[in-house]
Amino acid sequence: MAVHKPGNFTFEAKHQALTPLRVLRGLVCLLVMFSTAFVMLFFFGFISATVVRFFSINYSRKATSVFFGAWLALWPFLFEKINRTKVVFSGDTVPSRERILLIANHRTEVDWMYLWDFASRKGCLGYIRYILKSSLMKLPIFGWAFHILEFIPVERKWEADKSTLHHMLSTFKDPRDPLWLALFPEGTDFTEQKCLRNQKYAAENGLPILTTVLLPKTKGFCICIQELRGSLDAVYDVTIGYKYRCPSFLDNVFGLAPAEVHIHISRFPHDSIPVSEDEMSKWLVERFRYKDQLLSIFQAHGQFPDQATERDLSAGKSILNCVVVLMLTSTCMYYTFFSAWFKLYVSLVCAYLVPAAYFNIRPQPILGFLKK
Repeated sequence: MAVHKPGNFTFEAKHQALTPLRVLRGLVCLLVMFSTAFVMLFFFGFISATVVRFFSINYSRKATSVFFGAWLALWPFLFEKINRTKVVFSGDTVPSRERILLIANHRTEVDWMYLWDFASRKGCLGYIRYILKSSLMKLPIFGWAFHILEFIPVERKWEADKSTLHHMLSTFKDPRDPLWLALFPEGTDFTEQKCLRNQKYAAENGLPILTTVLLPKTKGFCICIQELRGSLDAVYDVTIGYKYRCPSFLDNVFGLAPAEVHIHISRFPHDSIPVSEDEMSKWLVERFRYKDQLLSIFQAHGQFPDQATERDLSAGKSILNCVVVLMLTSTCMYYTFFSAWFKLYVSLVCAYLVPAAYFNIRPQPILGFLKK
């Protein structure tokens, strides 16, 4: 078998030193992010995703998208305005507020965070739902937030995941519900060792030999299309590249990397996706072969072709959102520390979220239950 060297995305220069000021700024940002997340989860997310859901799933999801969209907007503000990371878009210019399935390459542990920069420009920041490892749903606080946001947990074992995907996806068919369903078909982040194993498998099975991405796992994509066909507006194929190195979570926090994030978007109307599972699988593999070409171009030239124009984040709106979120956080935290009633409320919410997140339990509307 011919071995193809995995793609190396390291560009020269621009190394940011971890100075004391960056450490202090990063710790302050972490404190802000965690405290605001706590408030959004316990005081707003729980009410919108649980209490409101007893009356309407549609209004519950819309309210949840508003509250968590306000919190998620803090991250693009951190990336683009505080860390001064440049976000460059290319490919298709897409409409705002569509219901979509989004597929992306998985280069590093924080790829999913930079989708927020894209979604914020389309007014869909609170719409994002991820398909993620089920073990993450069992984490304290984080797992509870994932549960309220209706992320879809998978075990990476098809026999176990098939019924979960069918059940969860069937609840997203209402075209009135906001939805950006994000899927990373590679199933894991990219490393050279994984790439070499992937190339060996591809050569043995007559599949494309890729150097900058892994072969996609197609079953999850196919079931998403089959369940949501007719209720989606489009499929977005998103390819992400980083300069000057792939960031970690702490790189994001301390503003060390990346200097630039390049996001290439290809939009496919829902009726252009093949119907049969075999053809859908071939379509997805072909998209990843194209991603491999795009990332090779990015590696050689430092940018994707067909650069598009997307508006910059509004500094004024970002600051106003940040101020509002911080004011709500300060008020709720104050009463949590000094009011017995607020302490009782937080305790009851915790008592509910622990089993609800672990067993994937969600309330159903009372009217619908009575009709049944």
